[in-house]
Amino acid sequence: MVIRRVLAPRIDFGALRRELGLPDSFPAAAQREADAAAGAPLPAAADRTDIPFVTVDPAASRDLDQAMHLSRRPGGGFRVRYAIADVATHVRPGGALEEETWRRGQTVYLPDGNVPLHPHTLSEGAASLLPDADRAAVLWTIDLDADGGTVGVALERARVRSRAKLDYVGVQLAAEAGRLPEPIALLPEIGALLTARGLRRGAVNLPLPEQDVEPDGDGWRLVLRGPSPMEDHNAQISLLTGMAAADIMLAGRIGLLRTMPPPRPEAVQRLRQAAGPLGVHWPDGMPVGAVLAGLDASQPRAAAFVDQAAELMRGAAYTAFDGELPEQPAHGGVAAAYAHVTAPLRRLADRYATEACLALHEGREVPDWVRAALSKLPEVMASTDRTASAATRGAVELAEAVLLAHRVGETFEAAVLDVDAPRPAAEVPRQPATAEPPRPAGSAVDDRGRSGGNAGADRPGANGGRPGRPPGGTVALDEPPVRARCVGELPLGERVRVRLVTADPAERKVLFERA
Repeated sequence: MVIRRVLAPRIDFGALRRELGLPDSFPAAAQREADAAAGAPLPAAADRTDIPFVTVDPAASRDLDQAMHLSRRPGGGFRVRYAIADVATHVRPGGALEEETWRRGQTVYLPDGNVPLHPHTLSEGAASLLPDADRAAVLWTIDLDADGGTVGVALERARVRSRAKLDYVGVQLAAEAGRLPEPIALLPEIGALLTARGLRRGAVNLPLPEQDVEPDGDGWRLVLRGPSPMEDHNAQISLLTGMAAADIMLAGRIGLLRTMPPPRPEAVQRLRQAAGPLGVHWPDGMPVGAVLAGLDASQPRAAAFVDQAAELMRGAAYTAFDGELPEQPAHGGVAAAYAHVTAPLRRLADRYATEACLALHEGREVPDWVRAALSKLPEVMASTDRTASAATRGAVELAEAVLLAHRVGETFEAAVLDVDAPRPAAEVPRQPATAEPPRPAGSAVDDRGRSGGNAGADRPGANGGRPGRPPGGTVALDEPPVRARCVGELPLGERVRVRLVTADPAERKVLFERA
């Protein structure tokens, strides 16, 4: 994991909040419902408080959706216990709180504070899987064979108690020192097995570092963070659970899937053609996911290749079905059918997909309030996905512009990640993919957005040359860690010197030219 930080001065994100129409509070009726639910006793459920679960999240997070316990099975293989916050226990169907969560759709993360899907009394309190407190959960128990293949799935409503709130940095350091806590000691082994199975299926992950803006005293810092191995292993447990959920709903012929078309053959061929000039070795017969997995994206030419691979990951969407199965049920990034069920505190769709899975697993009818919601969720989630992505992107662009505002005219070292594609002036620009909901310091196709259809979708220059616009592309500066448009003739995957032409915080715009 590579982390680069550059300090930025005070930044006001209020204009961005207003521009996106983000609410600053909950309606009184919704807040009252949340407060009442937070103070209510937990409903009857299986007592699983003897299982020593732990959570693994960004250090500052308090909306903890998932807790984990891993063990070996007698006779071989593994048992994955994955407890997910039982949000439906706290949100009454048809109430004011449910109505407000439909308006929000998902939690929006901004550097100066999140805009939560649920009031903090639930999302960071009574419903969150915080340590040393009994919590309502939906417990997935997934048995694996010695090669990581699923051999059994069970789920139930349960009462659980997390023993510790762990963070990614600490867990990575513990793994490197060989001192992982017992509940997740097997995570590197299981995660590696699941990753290998995914690559054999044809799964595709885009291992680009993520930009983020973090508080730093009275100011902010712009951070470029690469994925750590333990983050990726942790993500595999969510992927495993999402695939199990999809299988349950497909077998029951009702549910909500996260889908994406497989990479188009012509897009794969264009990427293969780019491999040689960028110095990327692509043996015959090797899947594109395996090629990407072997790259060091901190190197300019490899980073450019990964950026080009974003073209493969387009068209992510939610697909609801009831009776007739979807024509295309799979997710191209996962290379399997997949559903969102592991982040209900911060994503609306997960609550309803989880309830469908519970009903089907228990052999009962899917509740009417769930069935009625399924067909409406794709539109709501697509709209709020766009808002969440715009917030994340806008915050980074604002920080970049503020950071560079006093440096117009200076030159910088940069790597060329993308160049405009020549095309006829009348051609319509490609549409960006539907993005996964972002969350700081994360990595998962289901929760964090690194490999699920948004990677590169809205990057500067991603849509190629536009009529009337000078040629150029996207460059990544060494320091500060900025990605922005640059005009001029640019050699893909090479290092160049660029001059800062514009850094306008009011417009959140940064522009370079080749020096």
